[in-house]
Amino acid sequence: MAEEDKKKKKKRPTAEKRVIQDQKKQQKNRIFKSKIRTTLRSFNDNLKEKDQEVLTKDLNSIYAMVDKAVKRNIYQANKAKRIKSRHAKQMQKVLSS
Repeated sequence: MAEEDKKKKKKRPTAEKRVIQDQKKQQKNRIFKSKIRTTLRSFNDNLKEKDQEVLTKDLNSIYAMVDKAVKRNIYQANKAKRIKSRHAKQMQKVLSS
């Protein structure tokens, strides 16, 4: 009987549980935002090379990651549209010149 009591999870107040859940969500969001920023940096570095295939691939990955961020409520829809638009314009500007 004493062993059963030790195996049970400790009952927490609801507020404490919410704090723990929020910390976990915050950590996941921080990691995902970091991945997006890394992808954006690699795109900006590849702009200097002017290789259309690499830029197209990077732009597609930016679109995918930003759309996932909107789906997960990490970014708002307008911010995602702004990021996608700016990077598409940058690509067009580099490739046209």
